[in-house]
Amino acid sequence: MNKTSGILDSLYLRHPELKEAEIKISKAYEILLKGCLNEGKILVCGNGGSASDSEHIVGELMKGFRLKRNLSDDEKKRFLLLKEEGVILAEKLQQGIPAISLNSQTSVITAIGNDTSYDMIFAQQLYVCGHSGDVLIAMSTSGNSKNVVNAAMTAKVLGIPVIGITGRVPGKLGDICDLCLMLPADETYLVQELTLPVYHALCAMLEVQLFG
Repeated sequence: MNKTSGILDSLYLRHPELKEAEIKISKAYEILLKGCLNEGKILVCGNGGSASDSEHIVGELMKGFRLKRNLSDDEKKRFLLLKEEGVILAEKLQQGIPAISLNSQTSVITAIGNDTSYDMIFAQQLYVCGHSGDVLIAMSTSGNSKNVVNAAMTAKVLGIPVIGITGRVPGKLGDICDLCLMLPADETYLVQELTLPVYHALCAMLEVQLFG
């Protein structure tokens, strides 16, 4: 049994309706893992509840989620050269997966929205911060959120793989993404209720593979 199979088994036991998305969830994990192994970042965006999910995903990636992510012995030695302060840093710092929520930068978002267009708030950030090796997670329950679609199109131009998370009907996002996770629900809040266990599983799988 590989390191991640138990996480998926638990996911489908708790949410059997997600079993129909099993192949795509596994493929999403593979895309994210490849980006991590290529020293890329995970960029995330969405509106409303999906904006909160964007922040939540980054929180699980940038520090310990289910496992302790201690520094390597070599890294600890470098911090210990700082004496007492270094001991504290070496003990409390954790390894992480570089990730950015494109919902986080309030000043940038409002500047773009005011000076250009609200539809460009994610695309502009992605154009500046996105690089080869990165992965974009684009969340839109309808699949038609213009600012999310624009970010996905920009990512495609830059050669950045896009994982979309939508409801049962993927909308425009489904035509752009490298992989679209169409969750088996139609109402916005029901799609969001399924989104959380999916990204928790993906984050847990990345963690156990990279730090377990």
